[in-house]
Amino acid sequence: MNKTFFIFSGTGLALLGILGTAHAGDTKPIDPSWKGSVELGIVTTTGNTDTQTINVKAKAMTERENWRHAMSVEALNASDQSNTTAERYVLNGQSDYKFREFNYFFAMVNYEDDRFSGYDYRVSEALGYGRRVIHKEALTLDLEIGPGGRQSKLSGTGQNQDEVTLRGAAKLAWKISDTSSFTEDLTSEVGEDATITKSVSALTAQINGSLATKITYTVKNTSDVPVGVEKTDTITAVTLVYSF
Repeated sequence: MNKTFFIFSGTGLALLGILGTAHAGDTKPIDPSWKGSVELGIVTTTGNTDTQTINVKAKAMTERENWRHAMSVEALNASDQSNTTAERYVLNGQSDYKFREFNYFFAMVNYEDDRFSGYDYRVSEALGYGRRVIHKEALTLDLEIGPGGRQSKLSGTGQNQDEVTLRGAAKLAWKISDTSSFTEDLTSEVGEDATITKSVSALTAQINGSLATKITYTVKNTSDVPVGVEKTDTITAVTLVYSF
C-alpha cells in the first residue's frame, strides 16, 4: 500500500480531530459550532483473487450568522495481487459570506491528485454568487455560479496547463426521515481546454447517535483527456460514518 495514502489520510483525520476537540490543556472546545464526520470503507478479498480497496473521507463545517466554512479531504486506494489500480487524493475548502438570508458570495479551492487521470495534479479556484432557492425544514437546494481558474500538470511530459473557467454547482440536501437523508452535489467547470462535470449522490442511514452507514455513487466526466485515459470515472462506495 502506498505510504502517501496513509500520510495523506492521517493528516486529514488529524486535522478534523483537532477541529472537534480542544487544544491540550484547554477546558473548552475550539469552537462548539464546528461539526464534522469521518468515513471509512474497506473491501478485502483473498483466495483466488487478492484485492484491497480503502476509501477514507473526512469533512468539517461551521455556520455563523454571516459566514459558512467547509473543508473536506478524500483518499482512495485500490490494489490487486501485484499492482495499484486506483489512487486518488482530494482536498477541498469553501467559505461563504451570507449578505442576505438566502444569498451569499463564495470562494472555493480544490486540489486533486489522481495517479490514473493522466495528470500529476489539478488545482481549481472559483469566486462567485450563490443562492438558496429551496429552504424547507427537510429540504434545501443551493445554486452557485462564478468565474475561476484551473492549473494542471500533465504526467510524463510535465507540461503545465493554465486556463480560465466558469463554475456552476447545485447542492441538494433532503432529510427523508429522522434516521435517513439524501444529498446530491453536482458541479461543472467549463474551461478553455476541458469541461469537468462531477456528480456525487449519497444516501445515509443512521445506526445510532454518532454512527451511520452511507452509500455513495460518484460520476466524473472530463471532456478532453490525455491519450489512453477514459473520459468518465465512476465510484460506488459503502462506508461507515462517525459524526462529531
